[in-house]
Amino acid sequence: MHILISGGTGFIGTELRSHFLQQGHFITVITRSPEKYASETAENQAFIDWEANLPDAMDQADVVINLVGESIFGKPWTDQVKQRLYSSRVDNTRQLVEAVEKAESRPELFISASGVNYYGDRGEEPLDETEPPGDGFLSELCVDWEKAAEPVEGLGVRLAIFRNGVVLEKGGGAFQYLLPIFKFGLGGPLGDGTQYFPWIHMLDMTRAVEFVIENERVQGPLNLVAPQPVTMKELTGKLGEILHRPTFFRVPEFALRLVLGEAADPLLESVRAQPSALQKEGFEFRFNVLKEALSDII
Repeated sequence: MHILISGGTGFIGTELRSHFLQQGHFITVITRSPEKYASETAENQAFIDWEANLPDAMDQADVVINLVGESIFGKPWTDQVKQRLYSSRVDNTRQLVEAVEKAESRPELFISASGVNYYGDRGEEPLDETEPPGDGFLSELCVDWEKAAEPVEGLGVRLAIFRNGVVLEKGGGAFQYLLPIFKFGLGGPLGDGTQYFPWIHMLDMTRAVEFVIENERVQGPLNLVAPQPVTMKELTGKLGEILHRPTFFRVPEFALRLVLGEAADPLLESVRAQPSALQKEGFEFRFNVLKEALSDII
């Protein structure tokens, strides 16, 4: 199988790329700087830039996995940053869809990332894929991101939208910021701690991608989150327990807002998303329980 990945050098993309390369699939990665990866010598792997002839690349692809997008974490959302977050997701997705339309031989499946922030801050309300979008910048961004991918369905390509929760694994994502703090004994809940924290183990993320590729009936929006949701307080408590560190250094909302402004939203909003569509199709999570997932990772 030939898999085309945008965002294939990021946190999730690197894991997926490694997984599919080991299975013997051919991987083409679209990246801004293909020259950085010239030393990677796998025979079944190629790197191209966004200025390449993407329709030709689509001709070869059986599956497209669209993970492109600048990280939402680690910086205040100035107007300039918001524009970059939007363009890196929406405009690049549109570029991929245009390449699909121009290709002589179109891929069978287009997997496009989104986020559970689609639903906005919904408190304790359980959220499946039928729920409408919420309010705020992230919700609007996810809506436009998904809309940018939808035209491939009219081109006869199966579309799956991955509304991702926070992917847990060493070396990136949330752990990149949380682990050093907790190891120094300075960890604790963000905000009041009652907000739901939608999470998924990287292994289940990878398995879900493979599941969607192998099952032709699976399409549409899919919440990629573990089936047992936890609050921020529960997350930090389990993390401290496993690391044998205290977790009483609560970071109040006003402090987060002071440093990050609107960029604190994904840390403070409560999104109790459920993976209803995946489970209905028969997908079984390897890591249902947070403590088991954290123990495996740490």
